[in-house]
Amino acid sequence: MSEELAQLRRQVAQQQADFANIEAELAETNKGVVALYAELDENAIHLKEAADLKSRFLSYMSHEFRTPLASITSVTDILTSGLDGPLTQEQTRQLQFVQGSVRELTEMVDDLLDLAKVEAGRISISPEWFEMVDLFSALRGMFRPIIASSNVTLVFEEPQSVPRLYTDDKKLSQILRNFISNALKFTSQGEVRVSVRSLEGDKVEFAVSDTGIGIAEDHLPSLFADFVQLDTRIHKRLRGTGLGLSLSKKFAELLGGTVAVQSELGKGSRFSVLIPVQYRDGAAQP
Repeated sequence: MSEELAQLRRQVAQQQADFANIEAELAETNKGVVALYAELDENAIHLKEAADLKSRFLSYMSHEFRTPLASITSVTDILTSGLDGPLTQEQTRQLQFVQGSVRELTEMVDDLLDLAKVEAGRISISPEWFEMVDLFSALRGMFRPIIASSNVTLVFEEPQSVPRLYTDDKKLSQILRNFISNALKFTSQGEVRVSVRSLEGDKVEFAVSDTGIGIAEDHLPSLFADFVQLDTRIHKRLRGTGLGLSLSKKFAELLGGTVAVQSELGKGSRFSVLIPVQYRDGAAQP
């Protein structure tokens, strides 16, 4: 009996030793976890500081560019209007190049400023009720001067059984403008078609389809990332800021929606945005 008791005591002592070892290991692990959390917190602070610095830099740079760009625009407008005397054909052509470059830089500045606002969380959503016909009419008028001098037909399909939307029409318009501008840029002839349809779950899908050069399948996953520009001969020649599609994705997400793309090289592309009929944070009722 005493032997069994002694054996039991040895087992208890061994278990206590094992528990002590486990407690020591847990204490060491906890120290490592605490140190890891401290390192993660420090990294998070550094990342936030870097993001804030980037946003401030983009915002400052964008604002600083606006004044000289506005001055160049004013001077070229005065020269092309002939107020200071007639221009030769070559002078007019050169000024048109300058005006085109200024427009591209202005678009880049606007995109950078929007990107800075989005990343800083300073983009506000202003939803209101509006009709689809009004949105399409405004977009049609906006692109009429561009279409007039191109071989591409811009078609706005008549909305069928699409309800009024309660969302930020300016953000939605900017998404569609980016889609249409890209489609026109990479379509030398044929058509660009803008459509909208109702889907289940109180959602609507806007789509911009073109008959342009298309995009290779391996390039599609990265299209909506910041500053992405496709590395092909034609895309290099026609490249923009690389921010339009990225901003479209961010704006769509702010509106509670998503963006998508389908494309086939040499056969055209289809960019779409899916958003709820009513902005979910809105309190208005139909």
